[in-house]
Amino acid sequence: MEPLLVIRHSAANAFADMRAVYTWRIWTFGWLGRMLAQVTFFTLLGRGGDEEHLAYLALGNSLMTCALECMSVVASTTWERISGTLPLLAAAPARPVWVFFGRSLQWPISGSGTSIVALLCLAPLFGVSWQPAQIPVVVLLVVLTALTTYCFGLFLAALVLNANGVRNIVSSAAYLVMMIVCGVNVPVSHWPAPVRLLADLLPLTHSLHALRLVGDGAGPGPVLAATGLALLCGALWLAAAGVAFDVFMNRGRRSGGSDHF
Repeated sequence: MEPLLVIRHSAANAFADMRAVYTWRIWTFGWLGRMLAQVTFFTLLGRGGDEEHLAYLALGNSLMTCALECMSVVASTTWERISGTLPLLAAAPARPVWVFFGRSLQWPISGSGTSIVALLCLAPLFGVSWQPAQIPVVVLLVVLTALTTYCFGLFLAALVLNANGVRNIVSSAAYLVMMIVCGVNVPVSHWPAPVRLLADLLPLTHSLHALRLVGDGAGPGPVLAATGLALLCGALWLAAAGVAFDVFMNRGRRSGGSDHF
C-alpha cells in the first residue's frame, strides 16, 4: 500500500483522538495557556541577564513547546496495545511505521500551533523581534521542528511497545534531554564534546539553530544548511523507527500469537 494512503487513513484516528481530548476552549485556555506559562517561567529564570539573554531563552523555550508535545507519540503509540489492535496491524500488508506515523499526527499539528503562538505573540514581549518577511520562514521551521522531532519520538515509541509501563518516563526523559543539550537554554558550544555529539543527533538542535539564524538576520545559506541537517536527522530517525517497528512486528509474528504483542 502507498505510504501516503496509509498515513491518511491512520491519521483519521489521530484527528478523532484530538477531538475527543480537546475542544477549542480546552486547547486554548488549558494546553496553550500551560505552555505559554512554561515559556514565561523558563525565560524569567534568566531575568538577571541582559535583554539579549532573555530573548535567547524566550525563542528557545517557545520552539521547545512543539518538541515537548511531539514526545506524546511515545505514549499514544502504546494505545494500540491497549486497544488490542497490534495483531491486526501485524497481519496488515502496510509497513507499521506508516500506520504509527499517521496514528499520532495530532501531536505535531497541535505542537506547531503552540510554538507559532509562543514565537509570534509571547516571545516578542521578551525582546524577540520578527520582520514580516521572516514570519513564513518561522512557521515553516516550526513545522519542520515538529515533524522531525516527531520522527525521533516514533523511534522511542517503537522501543517501548513492549514496555508500556515506562512510556511516560521515556517521553519525559527525552524532552528533558532535548531541553538541556539542544541549545534551548544553554548554547550547545558550552557543552563538552560527547554532549555536543549527542545534540548533533537530535533534529531540534539544528532547527533551533536555523530559527536563531533567521532571528539574527542571517542569509539564506546558513539557514538552509541548518535546515538540511534537521531534515537529515529527522529522516534518519524515521528510518530507524521503521526498522524498529518491523523488528517488533516480525518478532511477534514468529512468536505465533497476540500474547506476544
